[in-house]
Amino acid sequence: MRGKGAVKRAYRLLPTVPALALTALLTGCQGPADAPVGDARPASTRPSGYGAQFLAVGECSSFGAVSFTEVPCTSERAAARVAARYDGTVTDGPPCPPAADFVLHISEQRPQDDEDGDGTVPQGYACMRNLEPPHPGDPGGGGGPRTIPGDCVYDSGDGQVRETACDGSGRHQPRYKVTEAVDVRNACPASTVLYVQLGGQNPVGCARRL
Repeated sequence: MRGKGAVKRAYRLLPTVPALALTALLTGCQGPADAPVGDARPASTRPSGYGAQFLAVGECSSFGAVSFTEVPCTSERAAARVAARYDGTVTDGPPCPPAADFVLHISEQRPQDDEDGDGTVPQGYACMRNLEPPHPGDPGGGGGPRTIPGDCVYDSGDGQVRETACDGSGRHQPRYKVTEAVDVRNACPASTVLYVQLGGQNPVGCARRL
């Protein structure tokens, strides 16, 4: 699997926003550049105790410098648990749960000879939650695969915003805080100075200035 940037992406200012508007509609970037993202692939053999699906919901992975491997959740190497698992790509598939800390992209594998019982592994992605703090995907944590209410962002230039920790511990100081997610901009409170595009059922994030 190959990590996509930091999973969290920033997008250009949407051209449909009026030039004289006091607020801007921006897409929220989803995490710092050093957020854990990487390859996940099954080992050549899988000891007993693993489920039928590679990195199924509830299973655990280790952290690695290059790739992540599935390990028993009771192992001392276990570092994160699968909160959700989907086939396909992050771009085309469902969003990760709000509590996810990072995403593992899983490469498709279709061995010609299945001597070890692994079978085929379709392309997919696993939404991971760290077993221990920190949890960058929590509201205000400054990371995770999604921007959610409670997160803070800063203006990174060129009509883009990026997420950063609300407590100021990140590389950039927070400038705006997403207070809620709504379906249309008119539903945002009067304190809103920035609209952040979040996606999902409530795609508009209402952000106030800090």
